Amino acid sequence: MLKWDDFFRATDLPALNDQLIRLREKEPDWFSIRNHGDYEKWRQALQAIHDLVPPSPAITTDFSNDSLRIGRAGDIPEANRQRLRALLMNFHPWRKGPFEFFGIPIDTEWRSDWKWKRLLPHISPLKDRLVLDIGSGNGYFSWRMQAAGARAVLAVDPMLLYTMQFQLVASYARQPRVLQLPLPFEALDRRRPVFDTVFSLGVLYHRRSPMDHLLDIRNVLRPDGELVLETLVIEGKRGMVFVPPGRYARMRNVWFIPAPLTLTEWLNRCGFTDIRVAGLNVTSTEEQRRTAWMTYESLADFLDRNDPSKTVEGHPRPQRALLIARRA
Repeated sequence: MLKWDDFFRATDLPALNDQLIRLREKEPDWFSIRNHGDYEKWRQALQAIHDLVPPSPAITTDFSNDSLRIGRAGDIPEANRQRLRALLMNFHPWRKGPFEFFGIPIDTEWRSDWKWKRLLPHISPLKDRLVLDIGSGNGYFSWRMQAAGARAVLAVDPMLLYTMQFQLVASYARQPRVLQLPLPFEALDRRRPVFDTVFSLGVLYHRRSPMDHLLDIRNVLRPDGELVLETLVIEGKRGMVFVPPGRYARMRNVWFIPAPLTLTEWLNRCGFTDIRVAGLNVTSTEEQRRTAWMTYESLADFLDRNDPSKTVEGHPRPQRALLIARRA
């Protein structure tokens, strides 16, 4: 299913490809009903979509705009449009995006294009860089990185559903320079400094040991390589860290939420330099919300109805910081 050889040729880095070859042997375990009970449903939906619109060089894609476009409305007969929409719904929930499949817009939970626009002016140009996208979700940002000129993008996310969404896009994109694995970052050999840029967007607060996460990122970056880090923060002085006493915005696995200056100090102690806070953003219910393509609870359900400056647990409303740093 994964186009390993094409990616190996695109990266042409023995230090990276050697470890990927070892991971390649485990692919049958990832794409199987043993890994996830819904895998067969997703596989059949993917095949049915290909039956409706066979992948071919005639299908064009465009990943340079806010909504990633796969094909055009004219690529599929009007009579098949409702069938295609129903098949795409087999991959619910759609969280990162937006996308457009053959003229059908997918209004995802997150307006990920807003985040991309916020970070793009602050990062080093991606042209010819080897990029690692940690916690990539369905690969929305990975495709934007490729469109921005990245030499190659390796994406990792442990949720198999998101990799199946990625595979759907990849089957039409025919782009060998982007590869997503249904694995956590920790499954990679984190002792090889091969990447020019590492993105960790919305991951750090899910780590029981955030310092280890930052050290692991430092160790996979080449000297002078760049970290693009986005994570939850709280207002406060240097040294302040909020440890939720239970759930945070109904999320179970939020461990540490530092103040921006605390996070800067963490990065400094983990071997990063030229650290800057490039932006602070309070997440809005326009950027993260329930849609027809993500019908579960979303941000509006996680906030106090009487005081939206707080979560339902009474904690400060989610605020995110974007930090840029360089491996010293």
